[in-house]
Amino acid sequence: MNIEEYKGVYVFAQQVDGVVGGIAFELVGEAKKLAKDLNEEVTAILIGSDIKGQADELGAYGADRVIVVDDPALKDYRTEPYTHAMASVIKKYKPEIVLIGATAIGRDLGPRLAARIHTGLTADCTKLEIAEDTKLLNMTRPAFGGNIMATIVCKNHRPQMATVRPGVMAALAADTARKGEVVPFK
Repeated sequence: MNIEEYKGVYVFAQQVDGVVGGIAFELVGEAKKLAKDLNEEVTAILIGSDIKGQADELGAYGADRVIVVDDPALKDYRTEPYTHAMASVIKKYKPEIVLIGATAIGRDLGPRLAARIHTGLTADCTKLEIAEDTKLLNMTRPAFGGNIMATIVCKNHRPQMATVRPGVMAALAADTARKGEVVPFK
């Protein structure tokens, strides 16, 4: 694995019934902060059926690019098709960081995706930051029943992946004049 090939901060933009959830906007906001420290761009991955219209909203919240995987078979969340879609996008675009909401869907998708693409996953993160010296993602999460905060680093594999609890990160204010590039992906 050539770690230098991996660039950008990607967010799984979870949608249910064609509506993007609030966790997606929170993650885009956090991704913007991380991407700024890395001098990279933020890409949202939107998977579903007839959801292309939701891409502009993700752009308004800060996504520089939205990869849309639109297929009738992806209308409702199912583990295998969504894992396959996410893994295909990751294999093609090689993101440095992937963020997923720690929702019921994200808790199902995250571990399977990490196993499929042979990387680690830090679950239920409450804090994310880029280390100044190494430029690695420091992923902090509660441990030992919440009595200790553990910071985990993924040095040797990419992408660096984390699930983030809803309501922990702040979404940026929407700017309806801002548009992200929309990229269809089959």
